[in-house]
Amino acid sequence: MRWLAQMFFRLRGWEYTGTKPEARKFVAVGAPHTSNWDFVILLAVSSHFGFKPKTIGKESLVRGPLGRLMTRLGIIPLRRDSGQGMVEQMARAFAESADLALVLAPEGTRGAEPYWRSGFYQIALAAGVPIVPARVDAARKQAGLGPAFVPTGDVTADMDRLREFYAGAVGFKPGGESTIRLREEDKPDDADS
Repeated sequence: MRWLAQMFFRLRGWEYTGTKPEARKFVAVGAPHTSNWDFVILLAVSSHFGFKPKTIGKESLVRGPLGRLMTRLGIIPLRRDSGQGMVEQMARAFAESADLALVLAPEGTRGAEPYWRSGFYQIALAAGVPIVPARVDAARKQAGLGPAFVPTGDVTADMDRLREFYAGAVGFKPGGESTIRLREEDKPDDADS
């Protein structure tokens, strides 16, 4: 699959931007997510920068006849009956791994939404690992990685960094990009109440 992604990149005249993250463990945030082609492009980016992407999937995906294939493709199983939520399970996965590049699409869908899902942020914060923004820009035929940063807990300031990085990026289906904002940014501070 990686060779196919690399070939697509070369034949379509795309270029890579950014540099390989120094951290061995991080949460990569892939956006904008407007098409299934985003996955192909991000595979090429991960191959170019030399990391093996992993993502979250239902535990049932790694069982049965296709289980080994799904594990090799980078699925980290999420156990819904474990008594722990997704954030806790992924923080544990980071603690138990020497290398882990967890790639998530915070838009959660290929259509425009008013908010990103905050799981990527909560996982990075709980695990104490950096967030690495990964951008697909179909208009400029560029894809790559932005500067890594460890989330501070100041959601608005951290999201401002991501908004700056993704500014102007256009997905494969222009207009399908979601607003780069978390619901948590609209909640009043406890100090104000």
